Amino acid sequence: MKVDKLLEGLQSFTWQQGVMILVGLVLIYLAIKKEYEPMLLLPIGFGAILTNIPLSSAVGENGFLTILYNAGIRTELFPILIFIAVGAMIDFSPLLKQPVMLFFGAAAQLGIFAAMLLAASTGVFSLKEAASIGIIGAADGPTSIYVANLFAPDLLGPISVAAYSYMALVPIIQPPVIRALTTKKERLIRMDADYDAKVSKKVLILFPIVVTVVAGIIAPISVGLVGALMFGNLIRESGVMDRLSKSAQNELANLTTLLLGITIGSTMVAEKFLAPTTLLILAIGLLAFVFDTAGGVLFAKFINLFLKKKINPMIGAAGISAFPMSARVVQKIALEEDPSNFILMQAIGANVAGQIGSIIAGGILLALVG
Repeated sequence: MKVDKLLEGLQSFTWQQGVMILVGLVLIYLAIKKEYEPMLLLPIGFGAILTNIPLSSAVGENGFLTILYNAGIRTELFPILIFIAVGAMIDFSPLLKQPVMLFFGAAAQLGIFAAMLLAASTGVFSLKEAASIGIIGAADGPTSIYVANLFAPDLLGPISVAAYSYMALVPIIQPPVIRALTTKKERLIRMDADYDAKVSKKVLILFPIVVTVVAGIIAPISVGLVGALMFGNLIRESGVMDRLSKSAQNELANLTTLLLGITIGSTMVAEKFLAPTTLLILAIGLLAFVFDTAGGVLFAKFINLFLKKKINPMIGAAGISAFPMSARVVQKIALEEDPSNFILMQAIGANVAGQIGSIIAGGILLALVG
């Protein structure tokens, strides 16, 4: 009897669980060997292993992963805490020095709506599920989790894994798209660092408050996400909460990311994840990132038709919300073309605008589809 009990796990083991454990190992490999977003992919990969071990005590009514899921994902607590931490990390001054970058943050959300329409056109997904898949194009993991949890909880696993995996692969996905849509001459365009603009302390303090109010009026359902991001930024810019600002940037960010990652991994259950729809979601999610990049670059090229002093169109690609990876990708390409061309600050401005744009776009989708 005791021997049978010991062999119960082995007897319950299925090939699907084996495949998912292998997927978890691949994510861990990418995190450690390739250093692709290790803070996310490693806990996600290990969570996938824990949840796919037969009869695992980590999941179920009393399993710690299930408890974390119910407490942090179902309630949207983890995404909100992540946004507070991200807000405390962001410096909006590059954006405020060049407000035109807000347009790139909007243009680079093209992938959200393109992916949503593509998912809806397949006939496989409902409108709410299609909207959840479209949010992968936000290049923003917490926003993807937030929307998927409300609209398509059964698809939370593949949607969140696609969002975070493609965010980690931004240095691979974006460069070919940027190069295909720009000429060498365009990639060599130099830009003023800040147009000699100055941003006062008062403006930096008022900005998160104004954005919260305006975004909240436009899409009230976005207040949770926008408000958390801007609250974190207000803590940073107030100048009177340095200890809390540093705690949000470090302890809060690290702990929440760790718990969020392993909890997301626990949603990668073999029976739900190994389905044709998962491959379809991954494919549409990849196209969403391509459309995001293309939308930002093409919008910059369009703007240049009316400007005497041209904008380097690569800046448009940084309008996605993958902060600060996308800005670094743009700067790297610029340096490859011309080692003395520094456009990082402009790229950061567009990247920060993408953070705001992705949240507002997500809020609009929640309002319209919900």
